[in-house]
Amino acid sequence: MTDPSHPSILEARGITKSFGGFCVVNDVSLSLSASEILGVIGPNGAGKSTLFNLLAGALPIDSGSIRLAGTDLTRARPEARIQLGLGRTFQIPRPFPRMTVLENVMTAAQNQRGESLFSALATASLVARQERANAVRARDILDFVSLSHLEDQPAAVLSGGQRKLLELARVLMAEPRVILLDEPAAGVNPALLDLIIDRIVAINKLGIAVLLIEHNMEMIGRLCPRVMVMAAGKVLAEGTPAEVTKRADVIDVYLEGMPA
Repeated sequence: MTDPSHPSILEARGITKSFGGFCVVNDVSLSLSASEILGVIGPNGAGKSTLFNLLAGALPIDSGSIRLAGTDLTRARPEARIQLGLGRTFQIPRPFPRMTVLENVMTAAQNQRGESLFSALATASLVARQERANAVRARDILDFVSLSHLEDQPAAVLSGGQRKLLELARVLMAEPRVILLDEPAAGVNPALLDLIIDRIVAINKLGIAVLLIEHNMEMIGRLCPRVMVMAAGKVLAEGTPAEVTKRADVIDVYLEGMPA
């Protein structure tokens, strides 16, 4: 449950999704307050990434509803969700490898005049002014994620952890109210992991809510006052990390997912 003193900003009710008759996400509901970092944990195949794809609009839901700050997003396209403030990162970062780090961040700016041929031709000076403003903001964000020294380098040269930081920078450029973070610790060395955790905390303190999928339980424990456990497409448990990891049913589903 969310804190009554902090209204819910993201709500999903009864989300269900099946593929070929197999129910991957089964009647899942969640509520996220604007001040919160909520962790989603569970074994492989639990439906966590599919849930993120449904929330972000990458997949259509079969039934249920999704609302962001009271606005119904259930049938909204992914780009509309981003413009309304629902951003996401990916488990495997997807930078434009030949573009510079700075250019990668600038691509995420919303409502760019230069994207319209008419605006680009009729208001060239305004387009140029907006580009300069976007570059300034993108540099501020790169400084925030400690990548400013690489702004002129192609994204292809970044390490796995640096690509995760670039993902954070790009989603921040879109000015989100909620960020869906998909395994930000995956493939990251310990030194950069501490930086990523620190930046997520700082982002949340800016008033941006975070919904986090993660297998790294140390990270979950450091970031998430509340977690939701998924198994076989359903919500199995909710509570603090300490509470849910002591439950016999949670222990059982994790053990079932381990090799013999």
